[in-house]
Amino acid sequence: MTVVGPFGLSVRDKALETDVQAALAAVEAGLLEATKSEVPFITEAAQHLVRAGGKRFRPLLVMLASRFGDPYAPGIVPSAVVVELTHLATLYHDDVMDEADVRRGVESSNARWGNSVAVLTGDFLFARASHILADLGPQAVRVQAEAFERLVTGQILETAGPRDGRDPVEHYLDVIAGKTGSLIAVSGRFGAMMSGADESVVDILTQYGERLGTAFQLADDVLDIASDSHESGKTPGTDLREGIPTLPVLRLREMAAQGGDPEDLALVRLLDGDLTDDVRHADALARLRVHPALEQARRDTVRYAEEARATLAPLPDCSAKSALVELCDAVVHRAG
Repeated sequence: MTVVGPFGLSVRDKALETDVQAALAAVEAGLLEATKSEVPFITEAAQHLVRAGGKRFRPLLVMLASRFGDPYAPGIVPSAVVVELTHLATLYHDDVMDEADVRRGVESSNARWGNSVAVLTGDFLFARASHILADLGPQAVRVQAEAFERLVTGQILETAGPRDGRDPVEHYLDVIAGKTGSLIAVSGRFGAMMSGADESVVDILTQYGERLGTAFQLADDVLDIASDSHESGKTPGTDLREGIPTLPVLRLREMAAQGGDPEDLALVRLLDGDLTDDVRHADALARLRVHPALEQARRDTVRYAEEARATLAPLPDCSAKSALVELCDAVVHRAG
């Protein structure tokens, strides 16, 4: 049993383990090749986050989904490079919008080179992803375009906030289905589609990716509150400091509105204040870490992971299916 991919996923089938490791190595090489430029500075900026590492969660999902068809089909590794490049591009843009200083344990691109370079580097990565995608055929281009539209829509909805009368939790779940679930769904879709799997299998793995993606983001929300920087690779409470209403905060507001507990209301007032102040930020983070709202967010994470697991039921039993089930467990463990 060898550990591969994100979260220490253990693969018990030697052939699957070997193939996945080789495919992920090919993806890594593809990422470095795709981020090269004739301009050395562009190469440095574009490879900044590639070389910082990362979980490579999306490429791993592409590889596991491909096991339900021909896992050696020529479009599989390039499609995994496409989804990871797209993901990396969004991180450059996210760091600008969030004014983040740290990403994946290293200085963020905007902190190092400024916002303009970070935005343009993200655009460069989108362009390189599109170049690779063009060789995968019109259906792949359409799938990626639809997912990218959902991703951007999710980001806009997050920025705009819920419309009057809309439940903030429901709004937020829609936001992350677009921002995170869409690209992880494409990872499952590309892996199955490029391998020539049956359309029913493609649909199952797309739905699986959508639900797992939501669980994945909810786990990140929990980690932003509950972890230290060593665990998460970024500064704890970054979303909190920037006033981004992630699920633990939304659950707190919901509890405060329904119950009217004075301590809950006091914590909400603290969150509504200036959290750029380090003392106030540390106080808010410490109080949220022991609040029932954080545990409710964990339960929400588990629910989506269990829904992802349930979608796999029609698939034939095999090592790849077992690994996909284990991914559900791994996402929950991150939020545990």
